[in-house]
Amino acid sequence: MKYLRFLLPHSSQLAWGIIEKNQIIEQLTHSYFESEEKKGKTFPLSQVKLCAPTLPSKIIAVGLNYRDHIQEFGHEIPDNPILFIKPPTAVIGPEKEIILPHQSQQVDFEGELAVVIKKTARNLSPEYAPQYILGYTCFNDVTARDLQRKDGQWTRAKSFDTFAPIGPWIVTDVNPTHLHITTRVNGKKRQESDTSQLLFSVNHLVSFVSEIMTLLPGDVIATGTPSGVGPLSPGDVVEVEIEHIGILKNLVKG
Repeated sequence: MKYLRFLLPHSSQLAWGIIEKNQIIEQLTHSYFESEEKKGKTFPLSQVKLCAPTLPSKIIAVGLNYRDHIQEFGHEIPDNPILFIKPPTAVIGPEKEIILPHQSQQVDFEGELAVVIKKTARNLSPEYAPQYILGYTCFNDVTARDLQRKDGQWTRAKSFDTFAPIGPWIVTDVNPTHLHITTRVNGKKRQESDTSQLLFSVNHLVSFVSEIMTLLPGDVIATGTPSGVGPLSPGDVVEVEIEHIGILKNLVKG
């Protein structure tokens, strides 16, 4: 099943919906974090504009979670997940523009698998984590790399508006332990890996984060990026594709 937020045709009104076995959206009465009650209206997917599929209270991102990316930057393998926060104001949906800030001369893409939390979670053990996961989506952890190096910590570099593209929807029925992930810029493959290469599994990450902070419905955990990250330029088109989930496509504007 796919959960998605969209604009009603010929309207600026936001709606919540699901797609089960075809390309027809069934509109929901409320958000899918509240119920799956159907409103009785349907729309072809091709006739709507998609929005970010969740409005998180926070985005918890994981750094250095693929061995090849750790080697790429010359870091040591961490004993525990390295976490940082991206603000909800950074979120944009599919086809929206990533805006390059004037403060940075190098803004990089980072394609990732993201986990969307279903219900309030605190102090979970890894075996219970799946019960608190709504599903999975594509994520681009856009980063001002030069500011990251300059500051020595990551908040400014990761937090600019538009630096958290997410979508196109949330998929429930996938196994996150073995998903092919690819990032392309202008059609050229720049990253390629598999979630089987994650140092810390999805269940471990959800448990680990829940022992630090309460996770709320809609919150996002971005699981880290593989090697191959690189800069974006005005006019670029960046795509993050994850097997069995879909393609998150965004334009880049200077």
